[in-house]
Amino acid sequence: MSSTYLPPDLGECVHEVFYPDVQTTVNLFAIHLRNVGPDWDYPAHEHPQYELNYVTEGVQYMTINGTLYVQNAGELLLIPPGSIHSSQSRNGEGFTYFCMHFDIDDQLFLSLLARIKQLLFSADSPVTQQIEPVLHKLMSSAHDQSASAMVQRMQLQSAVFELFGHLWETVSQEAAQTFAGGYERIELAHQIRTRLQGLMSQQFKQGDEPDSHYGIDDIAAELGISTSHCNRVFKQVFGQSPRTVLSQMVLHEAKVLLGNPQLSVQNIAVMLGYKDIAHFSRQFKRWSGKSPSQYRQEQPALE
Repeated sequence: MSSTYLPPDLGECVHEVFYPDVQTTVNLFAIHLRNVGPDWDYPAHEHPQYELNYVTEGVQYMTINGTLYVQNAGELLLIPPGSIHSSQSRNGEGFTYFCMHFDIDDQLFLSLLARIKQLLFSADSPVTQQIEPVLHKLMSSAHDQSASAMVQRMQLQSAVFELFGHLWETVSQEAAQTFAGGYERIELAHQIRTRLQGLMSQQFKQGDEPDSHYGIDDIAAELGISTSHCNRVFKQVFGQSPRTVLSQMVLHEAKVLLGNPQLSVQNIAVMLGYKDIAHFSRQFKRWSGKSPSQYRQEQPALE
C-alpha cells in the first residue's frame, strides 16, 4: 500500500486484508569476504553502523572496547555502533571472515538490538543457526558470474532482508530472557506495534485527526489490557512509548508526501488527518526542527 492509497468506495469491497506498510531504509557498507594471513593486524577503529562479522575458517582475535573475543570458525560477532575494535590473527595462522556493516532506520529494530548485550554468538546459538544459511547465500552470490550487476544487487538486497527477518526473530527470543514475563511480553509489544502501523495506515488516511492519546486507548482495549499496561510493556521492550513511535510514523509519512511536488502542504495535512494546516505545520516543526515548506525546499523533487 503506497502513501497515497485511497480505499474503494463503500459497497465495492467484498473482502480485504491489510498488510503492514514497508517503509524502511537499509544502508549496507563495506560488505566483503576476506582471507587474511598470519600477520594480519587491523588497527583499532570505530564506525556509526552495526557490524556483522562471521568467521568461516580459522580463528579471529577481535578486541572490542578493551575486551578480547576469540572468534572460531562458525561463530558470529554483532558489534554495536561506536564500539572501538581491532582484529588480529595469532599463532602463525590466518583466517577467513565475512563482514557487513549496516544501518537501518527502523527505530524499534535498533532499540531491540541495543538491548542485547551479548556480542559473540557461538556456532550452536539460535542467532547463528538462524542466519548462517543466509550468510552463506550472501557469500555465494559474489561468485555468480552469470548474473548481471542489477540481478546481483537485487539478490543481495533480498538476502539481506531475509537476514534481518531471522535476526529480528532470534534477537526477540534472546531479549525475552531479559524481561519478566518472557516471550509473552515481547509478543504483546509486537502486537501493539502492528496495530500502530494499522492505525497509521487506515485511521489517519480516513481523515480522522489524531486525538490526545493517538489511538493508544483503542489499541489497549482491543488487546484487553489497560492503557498504562500497554504503554509500560511497549516501552520496556522497545525503549520508546507507543505515542512516540506513532509520531515517528506520522513524521516519516509526512516526509514521503512532501517529496511529491504535486501535493500541496494543505493536501498533505488533510491526508494525514489534520484539518488545520497550522496544527500540522507546528507538529512537523516540533518533530523535525523545520517547517514543512523548509523541509520540502531542501529535498530533491520526485521525477
